[in-house]
Amino acid sequence: MDNNPLRILIADDEKDILEILEFKLQKEGYEVYTANNGREAIEIAKKVQPQLLILDVMMPFKTGVEVCEQLRKDINYKHTPIILLTALGDELSHIKGLEAGADDYITKPVSTKILITRIQTLLRRVSSSNATSNLKTLEFDSIKIDPNAYVIVVNNQEIILAKKEFELLYLLAATPGKVFLRNEILNQVWGSEVIVGDRTIDVHVRKIRQKLNLDCIATVKGVGYKFVL
Repeated sequence: MDNNPLRILIADDEKDILEILEFKLQKEGYEVYTANNGREAIEIAKKVQPQLLILDVMMPFKTGVEVCEQLRKDINYKHTPIILLTALGDELSHIKGLEAGADDYITKPVSTKILITRIQTLLRRVSSSNATSNLKTLEFDSIKIDPNAYVIVVNNQEIILAKKEFELLYLLAATPGKVFLRNEILNQVWGSEVIVGDRTIDVHVRKIRQKLNLDCIATVKGVGYKFVL
């Protein structure tokens, strides 16, 4: 790590977990801040501007999912990596977290080695995307997609999409008519080290269609999806 260590905020109402994760991440050279509940997590986040957040799903006052949703509405946290921790291992909880804008999802008990690997992967991905941040704005007859401002305009109306919804739409729209296989979508939007199921893609596509009120993503049965207008 350099002289300006990356700032990480961990929020969990279990004191033991907080202490262990704080100790391990400090050993890796990160500057670590902690919060005991969701409300405190938002307050600290606004003060210290962490470069990555680790949020427990089940916390008092605000859940990790609620904190994630609130922060994603703030322009300062549009691209900040967020990892959710949970004791719930069911797919529905997983999808809910990703829908809220989380980048990764780790089930408790937490392996610190796996967590550190996921942190490094997410931070590398952010650095890589920053290096190529000047992606071109896509314009079609009824839709404009600006990847640098994370803005979508449909028929002169601005539409808000969750982070992964936006990234999925941009991936498809950048090559209209091309059929993207499910594995391609998973690797390019979520990354090969984040474990998500096929249903996650389906849910995100459904949400995009609903929010845009446009039939711009076609399903190629048994294969994947393509952008059509």
